Amino acid sequence: MPELRPVALFGGAYNNWLALRATVRDAQARGARETWFLGDAGGFGPHPDRTVELLRELPLRVVAGNYDHSVGRDRPDCACGYTDPRDNHFARISYAYTLDRTHREHKAWLAALPEQARIEVGGRQVLLCHGSPRRQNEFLWQSDTPAAFVRHLCEQHQADLICCTHTGIHWQRRLPDGRGVVNVGAIGRPANDGRTCTWYTLLHPVEGGGVRAEAVPVVYDHERLAREMEAEGLPPEFVETIRTGWWTTCLEILPPRERQAGRY
Repeated sequence: MPELRPVALFGGAYNNWLALRATVRDAQARGARETWFLGDAGGFGPHPDRTVELLRELPLRVVAGNYDHSVGRDRPDCACGYTDPRDNHFARISYAYTLDRTHREHKAWLAALPEQARIEVGGRQVLLCHGSPRRQNEFLWQSDTPAAFVRHLCEQHQADLICCTHTGIHWQRRLPDGRGVVNVGAIGRPANDGRTCTWYTLLHPVEGGGVRAEAVPVVYDHERLAREMEAEGLPPEFVETIRTGWWTTCLEILPPRERQAGRY
């Protein structure tokens, strides 16, 4: 009999160790047979070593994000893919904070992480990556990822489903034949939706074959995280996002439709 328990996927911990712990507990409570983290342990939040320690201790598997690649190799920047000066200003602040406070043993672990993985769910081939299978820091947004491009990615990379993160906003686009792209969400900060929860994804095998993707909200002690961020001297713009659910930074990268859905 085929295994019908779901697989849990999430990305973008961004030093939010509280949401990371809550996400894994939630996935376990929902019967996930395995859990995958799709990269970017650091950035934005406080106490980087706490997040990496949890990633190494919790029952999950990990694919590298651009942040992990840069921190693990002591690179000069996060390689986040931003082009706007304001986006890069805040990216430099969070990267310098994370790089300076990540222990060398954790850096070595991050540097050794694989960039992609493949699993089977519901008899379908699922490719796991951070930004896209083409580039680790590529932004795939719902508004500018048409069906034809989804089809191209699936065919080029021989996958029925491509699961990614990086943008911080969960979404999915499926083709009539079931193939598609699923952005599994980020658990490090809200999805610019005015809610303080964060999001991950459960891939449910469908009896008889196929996969259903479910976006799942995670409630955690966001006020505690905000206080820890303030104590660490992180930008008040970051803290506001945690407390309100609206992005105040990394906005310029957003396409018009995603930007309009937010407050700023």
